[in-house]
Formats: sequence, structure tokens, C-alpha cells
Amino acid sequence: MSLTDIRARIAAAEAAAQRPSGSVQLIAVSKEQPEDRVLPVLDAGHRLFGENRVQEAAGKWPGWRDRFGDVAVHLLGPLQSNKARQAMELFQAIHSLDRPKLAQSFARLAQELGHCPDLFVQVNTGAEPQKAGVLPDDADRFIKDARALDLPIVGVMCIPPVDEDPAAHFAQLADIGARNGLESLSMGMSDDFEIAIAQGATHVRVGSAIFGARR
Repeated sequence: MSLTDIRARIAAAEAAAQRPSGSVQLIAVSKEQPEDRVLPVLDAGHRLFGENRVQEAAGKWPGWRDRFGDVAVHLLGPLQSNKARQAMELFQAIHSLDRPKLAQSFARLAQELGHCPDLFVQVNTGAEPQKAGVLPDDADRFIKDARALDLPIVGVMCIPPVDEDPAAHFAQLADIGARNGLESLSMGMSDDFEIAIAQGATHVRVGSAIFGARR
């Protein structure tokens, strides 16, 4: 598989869902990928990437941005509150807002720094105890409280359970987004992004299908 193949599959899925061409953004998930795999994707002109850890991203992207210019990097993985400042200075969007303490840290830092990345609320649609995210029943209240802190909540994100049909989880996330007036839906990965696009995904997170399995 390649970046060209994934772009073609996204375009086909948009057409099949009768959605406008270009309505889905591809986040190339470069976590734990070596330079010799990431640079060809940058050379091909792709400019939206995803990382799971602040430290790893901090070690890679400042230099690559100096070389390639305007590259957007989104944080997809869980974030500790003590890394919030570094994350806000490094990422253009954070997809893993999942608890009040983190929301309060973002609000305080936004006042101090004068800016805040776009924020997605992570929803644990499968109510899995080992997984981060707000429970679906708590999502509306959490979104309301985060907005009351004047945070730029732009969307919601989920990672469905690996052993369940993802379509139901994507539909649930789309419903949460719709009833809260949030247009951005971060859902779908290498194995299921076409299903996510059919359910309204605006951001799909594809790593191994572009870069190959992590070493």
C-alpha cells in the first residue's frame, strides 16, 4: 500500500458516500516510524501527520518543519497534564481531550500563551476500562463544560473495540457530534477508514497502510 493508494481509496469512499471530494482529511500516523519512511511521504507533498507521544514528536518535527515548511501535526495519543504546555506549543490539534483536569490545564495555558490548538473530545464508545475517553453518556456534559472554559472544541474522536463492528461505534460518535454541533469526526484507521467515511468521518488516521508495520 502507498500514500497514492490510500488517497485513491479515500476518494472512492467519499464518492460512494455521496460526499464532496476532499471532505475527508488524511492524517498520516507517523508514530514510531523511521525517517526513511516518513521523508518520502513529506517529499510527496503530504502535510498532515499524527503522533502519539509528545516526546517523540518533539524530537522529530521541529527539524522536519524547518526543512519542509508548513506541516500540521496532530496529537492522537493520551496526554498527561504535565505535558500539556509542550503539546500546545507543538501540535496544531489534539484529539485526546478526555478528562476535566486536562481541560482545565488547557484553559489555563490558553490564557497564558494566547493560543490553543483545536481540540477533539475522545469518547470511549466501547466503555472499555483499559481505554481513555469520556463515556458516551457523559459526553454531552463534558463538551458543554469544556466549552464553558472557552476551549476550541472542534470535534470528537473514538477508537472502537478491536473485536466489534466499528460501524456502530462510528455512528454513535457521529450522533454525539451532531447533537453538540461539532462538525469534525476523527474516526477510522488503516483497517476501517472506508467504513468511517461512510458514517461521516472528516479525519481518518492511517499509519501502517501508508508506512508499513512499525519496526
